[in-house]
Amino acid sequence: MTLHTDLLAFINETVALVEKQNHGSVALILLIGFLFGAIIQWSRVDTFDKIAGFAMLKGFKVPKTLFLSIGLASIGLFFMIKGGWAHYHVKPVHLGGLILGGTLFAVGMAILGLCPGTGPVAVSEGNIDVLVGLIGGVLAGALFTALYPTLKPLLGPDLGKTTLTQLFEQPWFIFAYGAALVLIALLLPNREIEEEVGEV
Repeated sequence: MTLHTDLLAFINETVALVEKQNHGSVALILLIGFLFGAIIQWSRVDTFDKIAGFAMLKGFKVPKTLFLSIGLASIGLFFMIKGGWAHYHVKPVHLGGLILGGTLFAVGMAILGLCPGTGPVAVSEGNIDVLVGLIGGVLAGALFTALYPTLKPLLGPDLGKTTLTQLFEQPWFIFAYGAALVLIALLLPNREIEEEVGEV
C-alpha cells in the first residue's frame, strides 16, 4: 500500500470513530473548528507578543479572551445539559499526571510562546518555529502512548471522575462559575502591548 492509500484509510477510520462518539456530525465539528480558529486569529491571541504581554502582566487580551470564552461556554453548557442537548464527558483525576502534565505544558509554553490551541493558527500564518513545536508535540504524544504502560505509575492513583459540581453538591455551580469568569473578563483592564511587526 502507498502512503497516499494509508493516509486515506487513516482519515476514514478517524471520521468513522468521531461519528460513533455522538459528538455531532463531522461537518459541524469542522465548522466549530474553523470558527474557533477565526476568532483566535481575529483576536490576535495567536501571537507571541500577546502571550508574552500577559506573562509580563503588560497585556490582558489573552486572559480576557480565555475567561470570556470559557465563561460563556460554561453557561451555555449548563443550559444545554439542563435541556438534554449535551452531557458531561469527565475524565478520571490522577494528581501525579496533572502535576507532571501541567509542568510540561508550562515549560512548552515558556519555550514556544503559544499553546496547542493557538499554535496551529500561528502555523497557518507561516510561523515555522511554532510548526517545529507542533511536530515535537505530536512525536512526544506518540512516545507517551508507546511508553504508557511504563509511565502509568507516575500518574498516581485513580481518584475517580470527580467534578466541582459534585464537591459543592450544587448543580448550578457550573452556571455560577461561568458567570464569575465573564465578570472577571469584563473587569480586567484593556491594557495591551503593541505587536512587533518584522520586515518582509
